[in-house]
Amino acid sequence: MSTYIYGIIRSPHPNPPDGARNTNGIDGMDGIGEPPRPVRIVRRGELAALVSDAPGDLKPKQRDLLAHHNVLSEAGILGAVLPMRFGSLAPDDEAVLTVLAERADHYAERLCALDSRVEYNVKASHNERAVLHQVLAENPELRAMVEANQLAGGGDHEQKLQLGEKVSATVRAREAGDADHVRRALEPTAEAACPGPEGTGWLADISFLVHREAAAGFLSAVAELRVDQPHLDLRVRGPLPPYSFVDPGPAEPAG
Repeated sequence: MSTYIYGIIRSPHPNPPDGARNTNGIDGMDGIGEPPRPVRIVRRGELAALVSDAPGDLKPKQRDLLAHHNVLSEAGILGAVLPMRFGSLAPDDEAVLTVLAERADHYAERLCALDSRVEYNVKASHNERAVLHQVLAENPELRAMVEANQLAGGGDHEQKLQLGEKVSATVRAREAGDADHVRRALEPTAEAACPGPEGTGWLADISFLVHREAAAGFLSAVAELRVDQPHLDLRVRGPLPPYSFVDPGPAEPAG
């Protein structure tokens, strides 16, 4: 049976607070699968991996995505963790231990770099009504076109088409500038920033690495950005395990 990998931690991981479920805090908790596979810790030297048996029909089902996240979240409370993406597999526990030995220095460095850090993902889009109002306020030529069309009872088909294309082009031109503004406004409260994939439909999709003690300051900066830029709709997810900042090295720990 394949081994499912949740993440990499130090060995030993810091002791859990009083009242935790057992001496490891994570060992034995519910993992992915139906019924849930218990999580176990496999150790090699100064490193360890959080793993469980992998179900034969592994798919990104909601309950399994949540279980994966819960394991990493609990591990993150107890100490530094390098989270693996959902679906990371190895042929068996021994293959995991081999990778821990081969990449020990790299994983140790990343655990140190991510200790007490979490990820916040910020996605931004335009509030269509608000951005249109702002574009018209800032562009006299466009505003004059709108007023002329209104005086003409809305204008003919060609005038409406020309106005629509002009408005769309002006709004698109703002997207890059607004995306850059989001990044510049939030970077001072974060330690690193990582852009998300292009073509997602968001004008900005950025993950920020934030020290736990600085999380309140980061969220305050988001709140200020919402007030200062009301034409932006901001969606924030976090705190999350720092997926975007793992930098696993030449390849993932398992295929």
